[in-house]
Amino acid sequence: MNFILENLTGLKAMTDQVVVTDLLISAKSGVRNYAMAVTETGSPEIKEVLMKHLEEALDMHEQVSNYMVERGWYHAFDTDEQLNLSLQNIDTALKLPTL
Repeated sequence: MNFILENLTGLKAMTDQVVVTDLLISAKSGVRNYAMAVTETGSPEIKEVLMKHLEEALDMHEQVSNYMVERGWYHAFDTDEQLNLSLQNIDTALKLPTL
C-alpha cells in the first residue's frame, strides 16, 4: 500500500499485521507438510533431513507467533480475545473501500 495512504488511514500497523499473519500461516503449513513427509518416507537418510527441516520450521513458527503475541496480534491461549481481534480486523477490512 502507498506509504502516504497508510499513514493517512492509520493502516500501517494493520499492513504489518497482515504480512506477519500470512507468514505465520505459511510457517504452520510448512510444519504440517514436513511432519507428513517424515511419516511417509521409508529412507532413514531422507527422514533425517526432513526432521531437520521440521525442527527449523517449528523454530520459525515459534519466532513468528512470539513476535505476534508481543504486539498483541495473536492470542493463541485466549480464544475469546482472538475472536474479538479477528472480528475487529474483519470490520476494518470491510470498511477499507470507504476510507
